[in-house]
Amino acid sequence: MSRTDELYAELTRMLRETAVLGSCSSALGWDEQTYMPAGGAGFRSEQLGMLAGMTHERATSSRIGELLSELESSSDIGDPDSDRVVNIREARRNYTRATKLPRRLVEELSRTSTLAQQAWVKAREDAEFPVFLPWLEKMIALKREEAQAIGFGDGVPYDALLDDYEPGMTTAEVASVFGPLRDELVRLVTAIHHSPRRPKVEILERHYPKIPQIVVSEAASKSIGFDFSRGRIDASAHPFCSGFGPGDCRLTTRYNDHHFPSAFFGVLHESGHGIYEQGLPTDSFGLGIGQADSLGIHESQSRMWENFVGRSRPFWTYMFPTVQQAFPVALADVGFEDFYFAINDVRPSFIRVEADEVTYNLHIMLRFEMEQQLIAGDLKPADVPGVWNEKFSQFFGLAVPNDALGCLQDIHWSAGLLGYFPTYALGNMYSAQFFEAARRDLGDLETAFAAGQFRPLKEWLNDKIHRHGKRFPAKRLVEEVTGEPLSYKPLITHLQRKFGDLYGLTS
Repeated sequence: MSRTDELYAELTRMLRETAVLGSCSSALGWDEQTYMPAGGAGFRSEQLGMLAGMTHERATSSRIGELLSELESSSDIGDPDSDRVVNIREARRNYTRATKLPRRLVEELSRTSTLAQQAWVKAREDAEFPVFLPWLEKMIALKREEAQAIGFGDGVPYDALLDDYEPGMTTAEVASVFGPLRDELVRLVTAIHHSPRRPKVEILERHYPKIPQIVVSEAASKSIGFDFSRGRIDASAHPFCSGFGPGDCRLTTRYNDHHFPSAFFGVLHESGHGIYEQGLPTDSFGLGIGQADSLGIHESQSRMWENFVGRSRPFWTYMFPTVQQAFPVALADVGFEDFYFAINDVRPSFIRVEADEVTYNLHIMLRFEMEQQLIAGDLKPADVPGVWNEKFSQFFGLAVPNDALGCLQDIHWSAGLLGYFPTYALGNMYSAQFFEAARRDLGDLETAFAAGQFRPLKEWLNDKIHRHGKRFPAKRLVEEVTGEPLSYKPLITHLQRKFGDLYGLTS
């Protein structure tokens, strides 16, 4: 074994050990959102704070810095896109970022997020923003401190937080694609609003018992390729996916007996995330090749399975008989066309995770604007409800009735995930480009979906995206897979075609 091989083996051992410790925090975090009694929040914050500090100490070990420096100066580490070089590159990126953060701040962020999430659950249940306000103030202060510690060059503080989720992407770049996308969406929403066609959405608000919902949503998840021998689904206040490590991926959703889409499409969405996690190389756990490329790319997988597949006509050609059988009372008098139109209803609504394909990105743009203002200090946390309600009226033409349907609906700010929201809209754009490329490569996907054959698409995604981990930065991955740079146009083309047909719009 060469000197380079020995150094690389030591580095990967240390990185994997750190990742295992981090996965313990993930397991405790999942338990907090699913089964932990509310009274355990205080102690759980201490547990997670201690683990965060221990993980940070390992991640910032001077030995890792020494190994990286020596490996980077070696002349025989390999091709720039090889697994080894990618793992070294990503280790350097993570090490540089981690060493800029003091352990005190890392532990405080972890403790605060645990307690803040519990306060958020209570505040959301009661629609009482003042219950959450002290925690939001503390979290914003901590995230501003994090941004300053990391640095943002000639950019803005928000860049430092965005870069954690979408490496290499800046606030200005996001704004440059959001602008024209918003203009096109507004035009499409306006055209749909003036269409005389309206789906019978009340059929989705009939009584859909929870147990059959669990059965059909898990059946759909399994059919598209989520492996239940290496994963499971539970209930939580906010749907999410946690990949603990090889062989253990946890999904959650929330059930509403009088709104069928909530859990069903939530499960399809989280299954997309889970399929990505299960498609990562298991022998590279803790290394760059074994990690998802970016949250925007991650979101592209969930939105593809939820929308491009799960809300498509071919998918429901396959799935509708099963759902009708599961809910014989609710769907006894409902035909296929009425059901298909109902699940693709487009109208301004309050809840982001239940928004339709057309208006969803407007929800993200609202949050993107507010997060920048919070981190820049231009918006005080106490003013969030008023500003939210004002912006929501401007974006959607709706008056927000209470904070549970407004600024308290998402868990992200309580968890300290500022900079995360833009990745959702980026994911929608990535998914449109990827799906277009898949259709070019695979041919008639619609016929396959109508027959319940989803494996070709899953295996295409495994090959083109999942197995590469972080080999290519997100922007380059899009070009490698599709031959084109990031663009909002394929998404708009998809939306115009699909909803133009449903609502009888003329081009």
